[in-house]
Amino acid sequence: MKISLFIPCFIDQLFPSVGISVVRIFEKLGHKIEFDESIVCCGQPAFNTGCWNEARSIAIRVVERLQNAEVVVIPSGSCGAMIRVFYPEIFKDHPKLAAAQSLAQKTYELSEFLVDRLGVTDLGSQFPAKVTLHDGCHGLRELHLKHQARQLLKHVKGLSLIEMKDQTSCCGFGGTFAVKFPMISTAMGEVRCASALETDADFLVSIDSSCLIHLQGLLSRKKEKLKTIHLAEILASF
Repeated sequence: MKISLFIPCFIDQLFPSVGISVVRIFEKLGHKIEFDESIVCCGQPAFNTGCWNEARSIAIRVVERLQNAEVVVIPSGSCGAMIRVFYPEIFKDHPKLAAAQSLAQKTYELSEFLVDRLGVTDLGSQFPAKVTLHDGCHGLRELHLKHQARQLLKHVKGLSLIEMKDQTSCCGFGGTFAVKFPMISTAMGEVRCASALETDADFLVSIDSSCLIHLQGLLSRKKEKLKTIHLAEILASF
């Protein structure tokens, strides 16, 4: 299968190891990989801010560049939800609607693609540590992803998954929400960090680097030992 990777802008700029990990995973599985460096953003920041015209202008480029892709995989529930759920919404009554709907139908978040499309749950990964899992809001509520990441973590040798008592709370980041409402965002993040710390895990893992950058900032500020890590980085530890 030829897989077109969509690497979100914040991963490209701040967490390149996540993108590299995704490439390593698919190379191990024997798939061909394409990556268009000209696609730098899905348009979600503008969309979340209410600037739908601006978001659409960015999304048009994405739709056009990926229209011939066999399948698109994104290591982010947030950006995955933008393309699959919100692209058809912002292109309503637009000439590119059919193309946007077509792209939405062949776009997958990484764990979803591995488990639901490829039927892969064991990559031979090894990660001897205690981890707890944060379910990002877009992945959980828009893409309805929950069991996929857990199935993958279950098969990682040496890894012990310790669930938080509250598995559904938002981390408080929400993209531009954290900028517009920093005090509320911080309070929500502190509650989420407290839940993670209760597990006594070594790592807090998620399918979204956007959530993790917010949580790691709060943890580091309080000099906590708990570290954040993207699911792809654990899976690529083979």
